[in-house]
Amino acid sequence: MSRLGTLGARLYRGEVGYDFIGHRKLWYGLSILITITAIVGLVVRGLNMGIEFEGGAVFTTPKTSASVQQTTEAAERVSGHTAIVQELGDGGKRVQIASVDTKTSTQVKEELADELKVNPEKIDAQLVGPSWGEQIANKAWQGLGIFMILVVIYLAIAFEWRMALAALIALIHDITITVGVYSLVGFEVTPGTVIGLLTILGYSLYDTVVVFDGLRESSKSVTKQTKYTYSEIANRSINGTLVRSINTTVVALLPVAGLLFIGGGMLGGGMLNDIALSLFVGLAAGAYSSIFIATPLVADFKERQPEMKALAKRVRNKRLKAAEREANEPDDEQGEDPGDEPGDGGGGGGVRPPVSVDNGRGGGPAAAGAGVGGQRRQPPARGRGRGRPSGKRR
Repeated sequence: MSRLGTLGARLYRGEVGYDFIGHRKLWYGLSILITITAIVGLVVRGLNMGIEFEGGAVFTTPKTSASVQQTTEAAERVSGHTAIVQELGDGGKRVQIASVDTKTSTQVKEELADELKVNPEKIDAQLVGPSWGEQIANKAWQGLGIFMILVVIYLAIAFEWRMALAALIALIHDITITVGVYSLVGFEVTPGTVIGLLTILGYSLYDTVVVFDGLRESSKSVTKQTKYTYSEIANRSINGTLVRSINTTVVALLPVAGLLFIGGGMLGGGMLNDIALSLFVGLAAGAYSSIFIATPLVADFKERQPEMKALAKRVRNKRLKAAEREANEPDDEQGEDPGDEPGDGGGGGGVRPPVSVDNGRGGGPAAAGAGVGGQRRQPPARGRGRGRPSGKRR
């Protein structure tokens, strides 16, 4: 078995582990800091909405020697509006210009072909009206809202409302971070972005449900024992699924990283960037939230219940008593001389204090005397009674 597999088995059995629940304030603070950064970036820079949401025109040119900067300047000069240019893998350019309607698109196409020295017939133009883009945006928000509601209802039925609330907070956390990264990076928001968001929400929810399922099984009879508190059982559940979460996340991130850095970055995949970035950031945020946010929140919610407070008190009292017994046992052992064993005649030089035991047969003084040096064990006389019938003396 590999080292990672051995570690996973030891984590599952509870032989080793990390106190995720005990350090939950650190994770909460880190998540709040990242979320605030994402919100500030969203407010200050905003989102670079694609033409599918704002309306406009997209011109795809054939291979041209003009650079991205030259193409951007030419597109803005002929259209009078801001242009976004991406280089394609075949050497062509994808030019997106907002606020271009059907009447002016033909003129912009011809002038752009003039500037780039290409055939106008080989430039592909796609027009999107602003009303259609607004409908797409509204549908996207409606789909996201319905998804959230269904998730909460399902988790509340399958588990409990506290787990449903924790999962909802984790999902909002993942969406906020992903959208904030989009704002800071400046990538264009397209329908592919929405698809990526819905995909990572499903993945994040899956990872969270795996941990919740183990927690539910481990805490079925939690109030009937006094060995662990609910938070400690939750921590064992996280450690038990930790290696599995890491493995699934890494395996999922590798192909997505290929799409983002190779397909979108090196090959100029256009929409691949939009989908891959949301998937990459969302997968990482989802794995983080399922371990560091969702389960610690459930533990916080559960520990406020009266029965869980009583359980924590019983566990604490039991551990205090056990600690007291362990502290007293060494003192008792130090009072006894290791060499003063029964039957050695007190050869160790130590004398045990007399112990008075009344067994109801007048054995108190004898017991007390026996406690001084210990009762000597007489070896059996091997020749005693040999050759005498039935032990009778003549």
